[in-house]
Amino acid sequence: MRHAVRSSRLVSLCLLILSPLFAATAHAGAERQLVAAINDYRAHPQRCDRRPAQRLAPLALKSNLALPIGYRYAGGMREALKSSGYSAIAVRSIRVVGAEDAEEAFDLLQDEHCAALLDASYADIGISRSRNEWQVVLAQPVLDSRVGDNRSVGKALLAEVNAARARPRMCGRQRFAAARPLSWNAALGAAAQGHSKAMAYGNYFAHRDPDGDLPADRARAAGRGRQIGENIAAGQSSPGKAMAGWLASPGHCANLMNPMFTQVGAGFASEARSDEGVYWTMVFGAQ
Repeated sequence: MRHAVRSSRLVSLCLLILSPLFAATAHAGAERQLVAAINDYRAHPQRCDRRPAQRLAPLALKSNLALPIGYRYAGGMREALKSSGYSAIAVRSIRVVGAEDAEEAFDLLQDEHCAALLDASYADIGISRSRNEWQVVLAQPVLDSRVGDNRSVGKALLAEVNAARARPRMCGRQRFAAARPLSWNAALGAAAQGHSKAMAYGNYFAHRDPDGDLPADRARAAGRGRQIGENIAAGQSSPGKAMAGWLASPGHCANLMNPMFTQVGAGFASEARSDEGVYWTMVFGAQ
């Protein structure tokens, strides 16, 4: 009998240790099941609010969008997501109550929130669950997920600025003829990248940095000090959007088209806790 009692205690202990693991695994499986159902709905949508729906890209499951249920977030959901390392352009939180499993949760979401599920402006999703209460967070990140590293971004911006310079352009009321293409300069690229990082991690947006340095100072420090121009932007989700913003601004457009410039460097930096999320810099110079 003693042996039987010892065996029973050992089994009980194992169950107490492993039960939370099984519960967590079951919850994680239910969350993935709900995301799969939502993405299947986006891939094969039905009419919603009397409007025909079109096939949409799947939402990416992000752990830092799975915020605790029931909290009131000072400053709103976007501020709450910043603290978890996610910088959002747009975010929406949906709660459903009374769903015992993922299938019931999806039915409630489809019945009551089909327009949100079929909103093409969202790219990511987070799921939180507490018993029969579910929270779905839909979000669009500040930085497009297809944006690569600084090297690929630099190539993309160089190609875009040279495409813009290849034909005549009006920058506000000033007419510019087509200009010769710019070549990439690594020193200017380092200066641009450094300023983007300083803005992102210092949470400011200006040509003058907190030490008082201006573009010419940063270019000289990087070894390039002649005839400098600088464009900065913040909050754009891709190199193309940053370039579009510059071309729409007369002063920035004039820098892009200036025939005096022969070289360029560019960079970006992203920091979820900053006000704008992502910061872009392009520095122009002449040989």
